[in-house]
Amino acid sequence: MAKSQENKPSTQEVKQGVENNEKGQRLSDAIGKCVMRTLGHPNDLQRVQVRRLWDDRYRVNVVVGIDAASARIPHSFFLVVDGDGNIVASTPKIIKAY
Repeated sequence: MAKSQENKPSTQEVKQGVENNEKGQRLSDAIGKCVMRTLGHPNDLQRVQVRRLWDDRYRVNVVVGIDAASARIPHSFFLVVDGDGNIVASTPKIIKAY
């Protein structure tokens, strides 16, 4: 086998990777929606960053500001979630702010 072919992923591996990315994006979207449903929506919301840390642990940052130069993160949460993106635990606790 040629050296360039040794590390090339199979079609199945590529397909599985795409499916995993899509599932991960759907889960991130569900987590972000759950946080915003509880927190409320600030007027100057730019985005909700959802980052998987490990297993079922996530960091969610709520980014606000009228433009990129004024962006800040007034809310940041460390979450434990279930397989559907429902919040099992949050540090700090998410409370209605808006």
